[in-house]
Amino acid sequence: MINDFIFLLSTMLVTFVAHYYYTYFTRVNPLPGPFPFPFIGNLPQIYWWFNGNGSMFYDYCYEKYGDVHEIYNGMERTIVLCRSECLEDFMSKNTHEMRFHNSKGLEELGIAGKGITFNNNFKSWIFNRHVFNQAILSPEFTNEAIVWTNKLFNELENYWNKLFLKGEIIKENKNRLNLPEWFNHYTNDMIIRMLTGEKSYSMVAYFDTLSNEKSLYPPTIVEDSVRLFQSLRKVLMGYSIFFLIPPFLRNFVPFLKNIADDVLQSMGFINQRLDAIIKKRRRGIENTPLDKPLPHDMLTTLIIKNTFRDVNYIGNDEASRFMTDSEIRVNLFDGIFNGTCKTSNMLSLIVYYIVHNPDVKRKMLEEIDSIFQGNKKRQITKDDYYSLSYCEAIVKEVARVFPIMHSFTRYIDKPNEIAGYQWPADTLFIINVKAIHNNDDYWEEPNKFNPDRWMVENFEPKKNSFIMFGGGLRLCPGRKLVMIELVCLMALLFRKYEINLVDMSTPIKTKTSYDSIKISELLVEIKPRN
Repeated sequence: MINDFIFLLSTMLVTFVAHYYYTYFTRVNPLPGPFPFPFIGNLPQIYWWFNGNGSMFYDYCYEKYGDVHEIYNGMERTIVLCRSECLEDFMSKNTHEMRFHNSKGLEELGIAGKGITFNNNFKSWIFNRHVFNQAILSPEFTNEAIVWTNKLFNELENYWNKLFLKGEIIKENKNRLNLPEWFNHYTNDMIIRMLTGEKSYSMVAYFDTLSNEKSLYPPTIVEDSVRLFQSLRKVLMGYSIFFLIPPFLRNFVPFLKNIADDVLQSMGFINQRLDAIIKKRRRGIENTPLDKPLPHDMLTTLIIKNTFRDVNYIGNDEASRFMTDSEIRVNLFDGIFNGTCKTSNMLSLIVYYIVHNPDVKRKMLEEIDSIFQGNKKRQITKDDYYSLSYCEAIVKEVARVFPIMHSFTRYIDKPNEIAGYQWPADTLFIINVKAIHNNDDYWEEPNKFNPDRWMVENFEPKKNSFIMFGGGLRLCPGRKLVMIELVCLMALLFRKYEINLVDMSTPIKTKTSYDSIKISELLVEIKPRN
């Protein structure tokens, strides 16, 4: 009986492998690329050859296989595009491209057909995107972003002053701090405040782990923020398993199942917290008189959208319906998920490149000093933000040289011509951002860090050669908030503090996931600037 079972299992396995490689060798538009394995595709090459470093794997494939090649993410054939010319159809507003195909993983995570990041229902996506844009790109939201940049920077300064600038003996060396950790907590507090209107206590919690002097906030509130922060980090680092790993392996291989279960448990806690915040805000809106103003955060905008409290209410068709709580929750999750780690990692990279380039630092300080005239205490304003053109150039150049999102995916649900090939529906593509941003066909001295290139009058990058925020219909809706955070915090930091690396010769420490790079450590010394 056991022998019969083993024979049946072996027959099924052989049949599957034979079918897998028959499909592989008869595929449409065969392209060069690393040879795939059944079930797991090129994951062995990524994790064995490059220790899980997706960016290094994509660099290797680009050098070996050229501008258009293919890889296999698990069972999924994926076409990798490394030139801006290949993106013309994707960035066309007539193309209904999506980030990823429909999958069991999206359903398991509870985000299928909702929000904007992974929503493949085009009608639903258009509605959510419109409401999201209306909230986050409004002038009121911009003003709030600058106000809270000032407030949270003051809070950050308060912690630094107690820990580093007054000489308190703590777990880290005097005057030394790990910048990515502080920026992670800062951006987490910022995005949660801007999207939900609620105070987050991430910086408080991190301060408490370092200081002998604890904060005065109730421990339960702080612990709740810690758990939310940790849950968001677990989902960010582990969500790709729901796209790369087939459900069978994800559910029955113990190591993979433990990761998937941990992500789902974290996702459940995030949903629980966001549901509670939405419910609380609904009560607050219901109890606010009609002649009283409501907060200018995204949650309030999403709740009142197409209700009698919405000044932009236009009618009763499908596009004018109000949002359900589950839609609101996924939109909030999208904003928090995409607006925390990527922004904080960019801040750390900006400091790294400024410190390593004295001439750039000098020009930046000249611009900052010309605007603030030596005043290190006044709050930054919207006019200041729009005047910090060289700081903005630094942000763009850092994003070009070292893109945090080293790649992103696009998926077509209809036949289309991409990169000179006719592709059937259900084809998945990866855009290699790093290859495009560092291509000498588009950039003069592409490997040189040179913010001045952005200051040349009428300078405009070649079409689709700078895709910091993606492009086309799926252009990042949070791009304005990100630039406000990065530029304003740069100015606030460097107008007042001298920041130096503890070890100038040590490369920046990173961890690379499926599509992005996380800065794990950047030790700096800070002191008041003379």
